[in-house]
Amino acid sequence: MAIAKAERLMNLALCLLGARRPLSKRELRGSIEAYLEAGSDDSFNRMFERDKDDLRELGLVIETVENLEGEVGYLARRDSNRLPAITLDAEEAAALGLAAKVWQQARLAGAASGALQKLRAAGLPEDVDPYGSHGALEPRIPVHEAAFEPLMLACRDRRPVVFDYRKASAAHPETRHVEPWALECWRGHWYLAGFDRERGAERVFRLSRITGKVRARGTGFTAPVPDVVTVRETVRGWAGETADRSALIRLRRGAGYPLRARATRVRERGDGWDELEIPYGHGLDAWLVEFGPDVVVLEPAELRADVVDRLRAVAKG
Repeated sequence: MAIAKAERLMNLALCLLGARRPLSKRELRGSIEAYLEAGSDDSFNRMFERDKDDLRELGLVIETVENLEGEVGYLARRDSNRLPAITLDAEEAAALGLAAKVWQQARLAGAASGALQKLRAAGLPEDVDPYGSHGALEPRIPVHEAAFEPLMLACRDRRPVVFDYRKASAAHPETRHVEPWALECWRGHWYLAGFDRERGAERVFRLSRITGKVRARGTGFTAPVPDVVTVRETVRGWAGETADRSALIRLRRGAGYPLRARATRVRERGDGWDELEIPYGHGLDAWLVEFGPDVVVLEPAELRADVVDRLRAVAKG
């Protein structure tokens, strides 16, 4: 149904843009197959009026013109529907080219490549190569999770989803019914923020812990969607960025560089281990588990207990 309507709208837009004079309803009905198949004049009129309104809502400027015989015709002049020329200075073009580079390894790489070609035509300097190596840092957003694309579409379409999710502290996945709000990349990991229907509250899910396929379930959200800034802050909090205290850990020498980068204090022990003081917030226990035997939690006691519980759950499989 959606494809048929999109094709009908496209055909109507092409007819109106390609005509050199206003076309009447009668002429449009005879030119577009979907209109020819309309069962009655009333059915065609309702379909045409809806399509015309949809095209106008999409931005197409459609003029209504009455000829000498009093017949109403429709026309979409090309000069009224032509976008102004895009002009970019070197900094703007380079920034957009860099954005295309970020997605080079993702499923959106094809779209980014096509956009880059359009940027070339719009003024991206030839000596700016966003895919070349012009610096020590390579800005990329890696997307390896199969759940990324269906969740991205579900966020865009405001469509509830169902998926199996395995928490770091659980041996087996659980089915979650979620109204997806947004995807956020934080410190190299992708997170989904949304409303968990069964728990009746907002939750954040790490995509790497989603198992199996993401399935769409019904339409319509039951909870309001917060603005993007609030969602980003929610992800930061669940990812352990909102810290209100400190934790003391022992870290094997030469390991755990992300932890060292966040440390507020580092003390060499001289036995192949270092002591680090790091900010302690929600999600730190799950992050520490990822470093396996290279990390030992010294304090606080509740963080140590949470890490031990997670390791035991992983060991149980």
